Amino acid sequence: MKRTQNEKILQIKFETLVVGIDIGKETHYARAFDCRGLELSKLLKFSNTNQGYEALEDWMQTVMKEHSKTEAIVGFEPTGHYWFTLGDHLQRKGHRLGIVNPFHVKCTRELDDNSQTKNDKKDPKTIAMLVKDGRFRDVYIPEDVYQELREAVSERERLLEQLIGLSNQVIRWLDIRFPEFNEVFKDWTGDAAWLTLKNYPTPAKILSAGAPAIVGTWSKEMKKPSIKRAEKLVRLANVSIGRTAGSEAAEAALQNLLTQYEMILKQKQDTERLMQELLMKVPNASKLVDIKGIGMVAAAVIVSEIGDISRFKDPRQIQKMAGLSLRENSSGKHKGKTTISKRGRKRLREGLFRAIITILATNQEFRMLHQKNLGREKNPLNKMESIIALCGKLIRVIFAILTKGSDYDAGKMIEDMKASMKAA
Repeated sequence: MKRTQNEKILQIKFETLVVGIDIGKETHYARAFDCRGLELSKLLKFSNTNQGYEALEDWMQTVMKEHSKTEAIVGFEPTGHYWFTLGDHLQRKGHRLGIVNPFHVKCTRELDDNSQTKNDKKDPKTIAMLVKDGRFRDVYIPEDVYQELREAVSERERLLEQLIGLSNQVIRWLDIRFPEFNEVFKDWTGDAAWLTLKNYPTPAKILSAGAPAIVGTWSKEMKKPSIKRAEKLVRLANVSIGRTAGSEAAEAALQNLLTQYEMILKQKQDTERLMQELLMKVPNASKLVDIKGIGMVAAAVIVSEIGDISRFKDPRQIQKMAGLSLRENSSGKHKGKTTISKRGRKRLREGLFRAIITILATNQEFRMLHQKNLGREKNPLNKMESIIALCGKLIRVIFAILTKGSDYDAGKMIEDMKASMKAA
């Protein structure tokens, strides 16, 4: 996986056609250049259809034949999801792909004419020049199980967002209709709370039923329902300040929310089972859950974002892709704080961060490393700096497991840490 700018520039040879494409929802614009930046053809406007893609391919082949080019590299901005189908088509045709940073396009757009003008003719050239100068990153489109896993992770996130939205709506409903409910139940999704909302959603219905009937309802799905909790619920219902007007329609709205929540929760559980099945198909990925603190979901998220591990030569490449590489802020005598770049795959960065938080609560060896980082004599780290450093350590462990098939060895981590402390 070539990452340095020099290596990328060396990929742009005399026989390479450099194509810059400005991606749109319905229409795309393309321009073609050689390795020196000389334009080789007129602007091509093509539609986001199969006919448009074929027109692009015919145009590229014609330009390559006329100017003795044997290969092509196509650059574009990652404009949301609009590039997915075009990227798949170009990859199937055997062309190399390069993504340029939209911020870089914005900064370099004025170099040619010192004008703030932005149009469909200007942007493809700017993109192509960035590719020519090696200012792009390789496009990785996952295939087979990796793409399946990435789609499943995206679906789980979508369902999770819906569950959070529905939960907020239920909490709002309770704040209006029965604000004392939270004094009895800490979580409205718990068994007793759920049964209560399904059967006795308002203070009036709770008072009408009474504590014995409520306990009887709970006992149908709970082993040991609490009579004291039911009595407290009745007492609070009797003095509730909740709104009573429009209660019939409000109850119907609550039942709709509960039905939607139940349905989406099942879909989320089904998706998580699919994620587990897909994760087991990735070589050595099942060994990641042997790391105490990493569950199936966390492992699936991380593996889906990394993709095929064989495309990396060093774990630092994954660290950079996650946006966890360090960024220095200094000039002259001023030395600012060193921070992480945050330029990379956000989902991977968040997945690693959340995994480390859970690991620190349950994993002894990582907790020892954390305490070592906080208490070392020279250059001690604060909590956040230590967590970021541990994210890098976790990346190295994951890289070793996925590439070598090694088993996770907690004892070896502790021995290595003690050895490094003695050497210091």
